[in-house]
Amino acid sequence: MDIVQHPRFVDMDKCIACGLCAEKCPKKVDDEYDEALGKRKAAFVPYAQAVPLKYSLDAENCIYLTRGKCGNCKKVCPTDAINYEDQQKDITLNVGSVIISSGCKPYDPSEHDVYGYTQSKNIVTSLEFERILSSAGPYEGHLVRPSDKKEPKKIAWLQCIGSRDNHLGSNGYCSSVCCTYAVKEAMLAKEHSHDPLDTAIFYMDIRTHGKDYEHFYNRGKDESGIRFVKSKITNIVPDPESDTQIINYIDESGVRQKESFDIVVLSVGLCIGNEAVELAGKMDINLDHYNFVTTNSFAPVKTSKPGIFICGAFEAPKDIPSSVIESSAAAGMAGIDLRDSRWSLTQTKEIPEEINVTGEAPRVGVFVCRCGTNIAGVVDVPAVVEMAKKLPYVEFAQENMFSCSQDTQDAISNIIKEKKLNRVVIAACTPKTHEGLFQETLTNAGINKYLFDMANIRNQCSWIHAKETEKATEKAKDLVRMTTAKVALHESLPEPTLEIHQSGLVIGGGVAGIIAAKTLADQGYHTHLLEKDDRLGGQANNLYQTWQGEKIKTHLSSMVKSVEENELIDIHLNTEITEVDGFVGNFETHINKNGTQETLKHGITIISTGASELKPGEHLYGDDDRVLTGLALDQKLLNNDEDLKTTNTAVFIQCVGSRIPERPYCSKVCCTQSIRNALKLKSINPEMKVFILYRDMRPFGLREDLYTEARTKGIQFIKFDFKKELEVSLKEDHLQVLFCDTSLRRKMKITTNLIVLASAIVPEKRNKLAALYKATQNADGFFMEAHAKLRPVDCATDGVFICGLAHAPKPIDESISQAQAAATRAVTLLAKKTMNMDGTIALVDQEICSSCGVCVSICPFSAPSFENEGRYEGKAQVNPVLCKGCGLCVGSCRSGAIHLKGFDNNQIFAQIFAQTDETETRDDIQIIDEPKTTPKKEKDAANAAV
Repeated sequence: MDIVQHPRFVDMDKCIACGLCAEKCPKKVDDEYDEALGKRKAAFVPYAQAVPLKYSLDAENCIYLTRGKCGNCKKVCPTDAINYEDQQKDITLNVGSVIISSGCKPYDPSEHDVYGYTQSKNIVTSLEFERILSSAGPYEGHLVRPSDKKEPKKIAWLQCIGSRDNHLGSNGYCSSVCCTYAVKEAMLAKEHSHDPLDTAIFYMDIRTHGKDYEHFYNRGKDESGIRFVKSKITNIVPDPESDTQIINYIDESGVRQKESFDIVVLSVGLCIGNEAVELAGKMDINLDHYNFVTTNSFAPVKTSKPGIFICGAFEAPKDIPSSVIESSAAAGMAGIDLRDSRWSLTQTKEIPEEINVTGEAPRVGVFVCRCGTNIAGVVDVPAVVEMAKKLPYVEFAQENMFSCSQDTQDAISNIIKEKKLNRVVIAACTPKTHEGLFQETLTNAGINKYLFDMANIRNQCSWIHAKETEKATEKAKDLVRMTTAKVALHESLPEPTLEIHQSGLVIGGGVAGIIAAKTLADQGYHTHLLEKDDRLGGQANNLYQTWQGEKIKTHLSSMVKSVEENELIDIHLNTEITEVDGFVGNFETHINKNGTQETLKHGITIISTGASELKPGEHLYGDDDRVLTGLALDQKLLNNDEDLKTTNTAVFIQCVGSRIPERPYCSKVCCTQSIRNALKLKSINPEMKVFILYRDMRPFGLREDLYTEARTKGIQFIKFDFKKELEVSLKEDHLQVLFCDTSLRRKMKITTNLIVLASAIVPEKRNKLAALYKATQNADGFFMEAHAKLRPVDCATDGVFICGLAHAPKPIDESISQAQAAATRAVTLLAKKTMNMDGTIALVDQEICSSCGVCVSICPFSAPSFENEGRYEGKAQVNPVLCKGCGLCVGSCRSGAIHLKGFDNNQIFAQIFAQTDETETRDDIQIIDEPKTTPKKEKDAANAAV
């Protein structure tokens, strides 16, 4: 494929993000607010792909490139990163697969300015409001009104700007993310405000349908005190006297209201840019009427062109976790096409031979990060550096603009070699995100990566003490002093190497399990597929069609056949797991298959055990066969039930068993399923009266078109008051539904001969697999991911992955993409064949172990166990592969026999003494190479501290 690389004019490798170019550029906007929020064009703009945030040159607005004058940026650039001669390059790439992830753009409310966005500085988009709250934004994280920099007392969010709107310039679909991010912004605004802040969200339907999003919504409403106003906005009128914005609206009961606010935030939706449309045209892939890439529910990351895959918001509006899941799925599908070429073009990085520093006196290097103004805007960084230079064992100390930038990483590596440093301290942000990066820097310099530690002076100093510069600086000094004292006692740690068994286990034979097994097999790995029932398919056996109208039964039959005929897949039906041994790379799962005991060896595990439909104990369900659940109606549709043709009235009742204290989550699929089935009933009998009683209609994303179609075809949607009882009763030979309407605020009655309950999706709480594989379930009973955004299909236990309904309620297309993602993430382990484990693990001094067994019972990862033979039989030992370095065993050991490498007693005490005694000398620190028997006095002190 032929591509064009446009000139950038800024060498990103040389750019240090100092901002001098943007500061000296005359083509910038004088108004600080407009420039920072991007309401007008400037020549230099933040380059979002760079971390830390660097700058790119906008050629259309550059005076030098358009008129041949100026050149200020090149003159002031300290690293000579500006190159006006950069030319366009034509590049030809020879590739086997293509993944499109071009994303989307926010809706621009200025194109059709309905709400006065261009007329008032105090009407901002949601992205602009994010910048207002950002510590790196125009007001350094201070919540102020843009027009006069005063702190606001009232802020309003207007939902569905550019979405769910068929007027000129808007889009008919739901953008999926706006409701949740509005709740987030309102909560953050309250946290940023010094005085009580009144926040109100004006909405049509609250659509917090993602995993844990309903919890978030409830928290915002009940704990943060956010007001939610169901309404239709008429207009926004500025009040020049108070410099506020008056919102005129019609409330839920149809009454005209008005209320003034200091700031109005427009929750803008997502849409596709012209560049993405042009790209799709060049790729010859099909787009829908909204310009999103067309896919089907059973191949959600495949485009109409073979070999080209899609992920992210170019496929449909979606949030970050869904985008990350789809990216893994797309990579996996592309990897299947390229499996025969795996490793053929892989380049192995040359790692310098590690220098043995055992026995050497500590030579510590301290590097203090400014992080632009993120840290330096509060902490006196030069003062921290000067203090660090006077600490014991410190041979070198300096400040950096951005320690995590590539040029700084290279500079640190060179300094380590030049100064012969054998310990390094980085005072910057959180080790959660950057520890691995800095450890790699040490590896590149030839020293063990565990001879390093971080002081988090961003989160713990500049952020939390943003208005107390002196205290933040003193605290930063304390943290650097303590970290330096600790790192002097660090020792080189080995990382155990683990061989990975080249097979996988998928638990659960529903749609997600079938797809996960097939993806692993298509990647070339032998796979065991376990199902507790006598057939594959799970809940999909009971489903009629997808939201796009695809017949599920037809596709399911094809999927089942594909795994049954695959030689790399062993299917185990009527199978139960009895016991699990081992760990990542070397699991042993014991199963009972039709009364026969077997042991399966595998390197990874994918849990796709699904969930079930709640069987309600209300609304006459079980007492009258005309009261059905959604799945029961699907079954009638599958069987072409003749009774449906003679049904006169049908009532769908939403949120039965969902969004209640017992199950405070949204089941996500129910609204779309009810609309789809209501349309089907209408097609069977056009004269049928169909009602849908709802709390909030949530046909998210492109499913909004179904909602629009249903309303045009006469299906009546009525919002009922959930706080007042909805009652189903039997009157003579008819069913009767009594409820209170929220608009008229009166009791209403519908007589019907069919009721469909949109019943909740319920997982198996206290699932035994959670204990067997050390996977965590949340309070609702769904399996928890390691990180919602960064690792959305990984469990906290290495080598265990989740997908489908076991993770959270979701439709078939999302279950399939998540199954493909889980399998792809598993392949990243299997493909390595070996892996290095963490060196920060517990070590038992078996000489003094009392064999009490507390460590064995308390460890959540089953890492400690008793020796079965030899000199130390009955003494505790720690499996280095299973140990996560959490320290529970260390804190609970009664004899002080367990040491945590990198966090031993003398290292912890060194931190304490360094913080309490600034005059500490080198003689106060004892260097050790291996853990030694701890003196009784020190053990007693340590146990007392614990």
